Amino acid sequence: MRIIKKFIQNESSSGVLLIIVTVLALLISNSSFSYLYNSFLYIPVEVRFGALEIAKPLYLWVNDGLMAIFFLLIGLEVKREVVEGHLSSLDKALLPGIAAVGGMAVPAAIYVFFNLNDETALSGWAIPTATDIAFALGILSLLGKRVPVSLKIFLMALAIIDDLGAIIIISIFYTSQLSILSITIAAICFIVLIALNIFGVTKKAAYFIVGTIMWISVLKSGVHATLAGVMLAFTIPLSGKNEYGKQVSPAKELEHNLHFWVAFMILPIFAFVNAGVNVTNISLDQMAGTVPMGILLGLFVGKQLGVFGFSWVAIKLKIARIPDDSNWMQLYGVSVLTGIGFTMSLFIGTLAFSDESLYHFTDKLAILLASFASGIVGYLVLKISKPAPSQAIKVKP
Repeated sequence: MRIIKKFIQNESSSGVLLIIVTVLALLISNSSFSYLYNSFLYIPVEVRFGALEIAKPLYLWVNDGLMAIFFLLIGLEVKREVVEGHLSSLDKALLPGIAAVGGMAVPAAIYVFFNLNDETALSGWAIPTATDIAFALGILSLLGKRVPVSLKIFLMALAIIDDLGAIIIISIFYTSQLSILSITIAAICFIVLIALNIFGVTKKAAYFIVGTIMWISVLKSGVHATLAGVMLAFTIPLSGKNEYGKQVSPAKELEHNLHFWVAFMILPIFAFVNAGVNVTNISLDQMAGTVPMGILLGLFVGKQLGVFGFSWVAIKLKIARIPDDSNWMQLYGVSVLTGIGFTMSLFIGTLAFSDESLYHFTDKLAILLASFASGIVGYLVLKISKPAPSQAIKVKP
């Protein structure tokens, strides 16, 4: 329980920082200094080793490089939760799993409904399916003990399953033309990593060296480079013995070490380079377009309908049970918070629409507006909801 509380505290603090950085990016991009912001995003960065060359503007190094580390952390969290955590048994995983499916299916359906006749716009169908755990837990932290720990765990497990779904979606639907040579090298690297795990290698440096080569290969392959982070995470052992015969957990150690840097550096940097939308160039007519409306309604309406609706059916059919010390109003409030898509939604948006000006940045603004609305409404619902009887005793002054 101590580990869970520490995780929630870190994610909550990160959520507050993300809000500050997002506001800063919006202020700069809508001021007379916007040209400096855009110049910063497109600083050319090049790395060359002989014939191997990686040349990208700065914002793509963030999206392809730093976000690979974010996905490495996600992969480590998913692995730990599935093997020995809150997703390790059917009864633990059932309710957040069912809720996550609803939270992905309903928003996607709403988006597709709005954009069915636009083949280009349809590529953004996955944008409203994501949940930003840092922002959502950040909102919950403002409510203190009014929200039972069981609901925080439910939200955390749901978001992890959500992230796993996003990984699968990205690998299947957001892959460009493939390079057979690069794919082959990446596959060999993955086999080597599996072999290191099988033979009980616990030196993290060995995994990092092979993992870096795999990341470069995936980057050059046409598959999105962030997936290399997930592949690496799944091969790092949860337990083993070091050269002195001492029991160690490389995966847990790495997860612990990465969490601070991801929460307080990588995600804020990502938010800063992706959330800067110049709203002065966006009209109400543009925001009424099918893409922004699909995203807005998908996140704000679809998420809460999918998560709460699927949870309600599962609980009423006695397939799962409502989280301990909680009630229906509190479960609904948390369901509304899942509409905070932010980080993952912005990330999927960069994959869906490589030409960011295609929809005049209305897709990004729609994500920000829907996330803001979900956070405010979710907070208010949880604020006015009466605690469950057993929880009320715990929060009584």
